Amino acid sequence: MDHRRILVWDLPTRLFHWLLAVLIAAAFVTGLQGGQLMVWHGRIGLWILGLLAFRLAWGLFGSTYARFSQFVRGPRAILDYLRGRWQGVGHSPLAALSVLALLIVVSFQVISGLFTNDDIAFRGPLYTLVTKSTSDWLTGLHRQNIWLIGALIALHIVAVLFYTFWRRDNLILPMIHGRKVVTLATARSAVGGGWIAFAAALAVAIAAIWIGDGGLLPPPPPPP
Repeated sequence: MDHRRILVWDLPTRLFHWLLAVLIAAAFVTGLQGGQLMVWHGRIGLWILGLLAFRLAWGLFGSTYARFSQFVRGPRAILDYLRGRWQGVGHSPLAALSVLALLIVVSFQVISGLFTNDDIAFRGPLYTLVTKSTSDWLTGLHRQNIWLIGALIALHIVAVLFYTFWRRDNLILPMIHGRKVVTLATARSAVGGGWIAFAAALAVAIAAIWIGDGGLLPPPPPPP
């Protein structure tokens, strides 16, 4: 068979992956510890919001295998994969579902965190946009959702280890250096996602952080 090394994961996608992993771990630690670390917990949440906004934009006009249109597939592709008939590069149909699930639950976690409070000293930057009862409700969901995130992350890690060591399909190294050995004749290296696309996605990320931090809210009244 013809073994070739092609570029699958571009640098922005790899940086997003590892930065998100580090920031989620930091959010878990600071959130569970509480106290004075809640200030950092809020900042980390805003950084995660920016990362997610960047990934959403990059999924629209990034390089080939980073685009949602390339790896989000329908039920037929999922059935083909389960029957061993699917061939492709990048995320498999099941991996694509895992990616979407993680993006959704982490997005909910970050957005709900913007409205939360701890009844002591911490309030999310958009707390004033909702009532106290709504904030308390979102705070409860925010606390419960961490276990769903933890379960999905654990499933993700187990799946990566299974494919790497059992099926001999290393999924870790390509997410470090970006390249993967393929045998599929039609497989091509990722293209697109140049500097203009990166700048646009970065602008979306910065705008999301600014809005999430209350950038659109009117300034507070001056102290009496």
